[in-house]
Amino acid sequence: MEERAAVAALDGLMERNCSLIQEIEQDLARLSVAMDQNDTEPDTMSFFSFPEQQDIESVDRVVHVLNRTDPISVSLDEVKADQILSLTNNMLLLICSQTPIIKKLYKSYSSEVCLDPETAHPKLIVSSDGDSATYTDTWQQLPDLPGRFDTTLNVISSQGYSFGRHYWEIDVTGKTYWELGVTYPTISRKGTTEDCWLGRGDESWCVEFFDGEYTAWHGGVPHQLPLTKRFCRIGVFCNFPAGLVTFLEADNMTPLFSFCAGTFSDCLHLALCPGHDHNGTNSKPIVICNAASHTSDLGLAPQKSF
Repeated sequence: MEERAAVAALDGLMERNCSLIQEIEQDLARLSVAMDQNDTEPDTMSFFSFPEQQDIESVDRVVHVLNRTDPISVSLDEVKADQILSLTNNMLLLICSQTPIIKKLYKSYSSEVCLDPETAHPKLIVSSDGDSATYTDTWQQLPDLPGRFDTTLNVISSQGYSFGRHYWEIDVTGKTYWELGVTYPTISRKGTTEDCWLGRGDESWCVEFFDGEYTAWHGGVPHQLPLTKRFCRIGVFCNFPAGLVTFLEADNMTPLFSFCAGTFSDCLHLALCPGHDHNGTNSKPIVICNAASHTSDLGLAPQKSF
């Protein structure tokens, strides 16, 4: 109900703004015509001084908006500046105080997963308990299964989830290149097509870290993130009722990026790419930090992923 009320309020505001913009465009069009008809410089204010009450009201509204948004018209004395600084600090303290609550909420949706070695690229070593993947220069002689990635350095979880809310944390400490996210089991596995990469097709959502830059991907569309700090642990949250995929910095629960898919058409698997060696700087494994499994609201679909 709150969401519908907020959307209705925004719709009304947008409608009023569109109406104001149309009136401004009409005034500008008339001004342009007047300028074309006069060789001398036109009197702009006299152009706006129409006898019609509607035009006068439009001019007043435009001037009012311009005055409110003019930075020069904003003056802060020392007392006001201190008040704003105090309010800002209090807001930051409030946000920080909520971090443990937010972390507890997300962790309540933790779901255990393990990586499926039958999907791992031959240059990935999956741990025996399926909680980590490490890049190796050696091409392992593994069966060429239909579900195995043969070009991209990907591996996905054995478990797929089809409803509910789910949260995972992935340790990327010491790594300079990685990709992680969620994917449908229908993601392409073979060949050099871009759809095999996480986030490059419509079947997957991911965040990528490469050369100090973070990028969120879905449908082949990159979203550059204004972040430079190298994080150690990334949270991935998917919400089936809301059709939402959210990535967070897991220590302080700082939001990184969210995708609103609307409705998921298939079950979702956790997907990881530890990346290549990256000139010897990316040898660390990518590790799933499994929390205690919850039996409620899991929506587990324990089928094979391909």
